[in-house]
Amino acid sequence: MPRPPNKIRHHVIRPVEAVILVGSAALFALCFDQANMFERLVAFMEAHEAWQLDEYFTTLALSGIGFVLLAVRRAADLAREIDQREAAEERANQLARHDPLTGLANRRVLQDELPALIARAATAGEQCSLFCIDLDHFKPVNDVHGHETGDAVLVEVSDRLTRIARDGLLARVGGDEFVLVVVHGEGSDADKRLATRIIRGLSASYRVGDRKIEIGATIGIARSPVDAHQPEELLRAADVAMYEAKRGGRGTCRFFQTEMDDRLRARATLEADLRQAIESGQILPYYQPVMALADGKIIGYEALARWHHPERGTIAPDEFIPIAEDLGLIDMLSVRILHQGCIAARDWAPDVTLSINISPIQLKDPWLSARLLAVLSETGFAPGRLIVEVTENAIIEDIDAVAEVFQSLQRTGIRIALDDFGKGYSSLSHLRQLRFNHLKIDSSFVRTMEAAESRKIVRAVAGLGRALGMPVTAEGVETEEAAEILRSIGCEQAQGFFYGRPLPAGELGVSGAVNLPPLAGSV
Repeated sequence: MPRPPNKIRHHVIRPVEAVILVGSAALFALCFDQANMFERLVAFMEAHEAWQLDEYFTTLALSGIGFVLLAVRRAADLAREIDQREAAEERANQLARHDPLTGLANRRVLQDELPALIARAATAGEQCSLFCIDLDHFKPVNDVHGHETGDAVLVEVSDRLTRIARDGLLARVGGDEFVLVVVHGEGSDADKRLATRIIRGLSASYRVGDRKIEIGATIGIARSPVDAHQPEELLRAADVAMYEAKRGGRGTCRFFQTEMDDRLRARATLEADLRQAIESGQILPYYQPVMALADGKIIGYEALARWHHPERGTIAPDEFIPIAEDLGLIDMLSVRILHQGCIAARDWAPDVTLSINISPIQLKDPWLSARLLAVLSETGFAPGRLIVEVTENAIIEDIDAVAEVFQSLQRTGIRIALDDFGKGYSSLSHLRQLRFNHLKIDSSFVRTMEAAESRKIVRAVAGLGRALGMPVTAEGVETEEAAEILRSIGCEQAQGFFYGRPLPAGELGVSGAVNLPPLAGSV
């Protein structure tokens, strides 16, 4: 980061300079009346012959020379002060208009120059395209490797962008967000080709010391006059398009479309409603039974978050859970679901378990174990009755960190289940490294067991669980036939609509839930 400009140092007159100035002033006073100068000097010397005025005259003459030299020095000092002031102003202007880390233009420059670029494009009959470029997976770089590494990556990103987009206005407007403005002919695909080059260029590996960093880029593009005429509208349109591109899977580019804005407004409304719903406790746990296939008894319940919106009706978890993660509210939601589940489980038999789902974001919290234990302690729920379910995509980013979280949970007696096994990136090494307590087969294999391949996969996973000493639960059981197949191939547990749909705590025992857990003390 550049150092702040040096303060201008004002010249202080020294004692010697003061004497020279006084003597020079006296000489100047004597020489002021040039017509009588010499006559007066001769008369004065004759009247004061004993004073040795020739020596004083010499002193005064030298003082005059000193005055000239001092004037020259002061002029040089003044010139230096002016140079320093101009340099300081230039540095201050540089800091005010450029990003101190990368040297790129900042938001202020973008706001100042964008109107002129839009006007120039309109006058020339051309198109002004604004690219909103956001880095993918950059936050973990700072979290894992530190901000120095993150800064080095940002500098390299700015260098790559500068090489790729030579003729455009490039600005850094946020931590990992850049804006590029280019003017080109209408009807061409130059902006699409440029976006492709940018994504490809920024997705190449970064080397910082001995570290290899992998990130990517997502781009939203808005065009003037097609999408907007005003600078603020163009920036907002590109930002909306970038957000849509991220929803589509990152590492892509999207052009702004009007319906994107409608979706963004709907999302903003849903975010506000979700925040209020979580804070007021509107989202409730519903419980789906987990069956033991050997004897048909319920051995546990999985708590599933359900949101009944007062205007929109029931909103699926797949829709509101990602929003809660984006808003940083997923931990509050999970704690509330766990708290209510523990209270509901007081009426269950003491060997019936409670399962809750944990978000990938929560696994990055080193205090997760302490948060869960605080709820268990407050409600008096035994840790050995709690099963925490995680999906495999939640653990692939940092296996070592996840292993520490798992160990802290398992030391308290809490069990860990690998959910949706087979759906995503399934690795046997994860089973070895993380020492899960349970496996849950993804419902997509169970529902298609009439196909030989799916049945073989289910059989293999059930055998793997037995070999590793982990109970295996088959999800998505909807028919008696599927239940019989699972029992015949040695699967130990099952869950699905055949045994009961998720229900609120007050309705357990109705609507088709079979073999409900007996109340505590009635066994």
